[in-house]
Amino acid sequence: MAVLAQTRVAAGPQVAPGPQLVVEHVHRTFPTREGEAVQALVDADLSVRPGEFISLIGPSGCGKSTLFNLIAGLDAPTTGRILIDGVDRSGQQGLVGYMLQKDLLLPWRTVLENVVLGLEISGVRKKAAHGIARPLLATYGLGGFESHYPTQLSGGMKQRVALLRTILFNRDIILLDEPFGALDAQTRERMQEWLLDLWDDFHKTVLFVTHDIDEAIYLSDRVFVMSARPGRIVASFDVGLDRPRKPSVVTSAEFVRIKADARELLNGAHAAHVRPGKAA
Repeated sequence: MAVLAQTRVAAGPQVAPGPQLVVEHVHRTFPTREGEAVQALVDADLSVRPGEFISLIGPSGCGKSTLFNLIAGLDAPTTGRILIDGVDRSGQQGLVGYMLQKDLLLPWRTVLENVVLGLEISGVRKKAAHGIARPLLATYGLGGFESHYPTQLSGGMKQRVALLRTILFNRDIILLDEPFGALDAQTRERMQEWLLDLWDDFHKTVLFVTHDIDEAIYLSDRVFVMSARPGRIVASFDVGLDRPRKPSVVTSAEFVRIKADARELLNGAHAAHVRPGKAA
């Protein structure tokens, strides 16, 4: 089994032209006890290229987490398809890395033991897995914490451990569902910078759910806007800010302009009737 490179990569991610992930005309309907059907997603479409950092924004309850569960194979579309590298993978698990807002670290395992969990599940021997993980812990701000338990860590440190565990699951596509939503503003800003370093080094394709427009713009290559339930992609836009990015970019005129446009799109997504935008 191929394992992750242990050295930092100086160049930024090379984005290939063809789509790596395609959500194609996906509908997801859930039955109720009363026999009625609740539509969570209707005709959802998106296309993501390898190495892109994509954010999803939209009203609360619009189906972002439902969409992530479908991409992760934890659920299957009522109709439509989820394609990875051109192959229909609807309902198939284990093909993407998936991290929820809650870190879900195992309290009886140390930092090192939590980080290598994905490697162990993939069949890497314990000694080899530890050899892969130790230099990454040192590189990404967890050096000296290898033997600590989750209860001994701050919220930001827990999220670092959970993100490294997700990366070491060794999947090309990573789903991050509001990973910084519970953090205070200062810790959240540090974690955003840390995540961009991690993404730049490992060249993963990232889909990131957030309710924070500033966060979506700061992190992403493109942002997709979802409508109120039943959810669908109603617009997308390129961010177009130079990389590497630093927090000071949020005060730039270009950032402010992009945010104003994004806010208008998001306000429209709350309305009952939204003119669909280009979503791929």
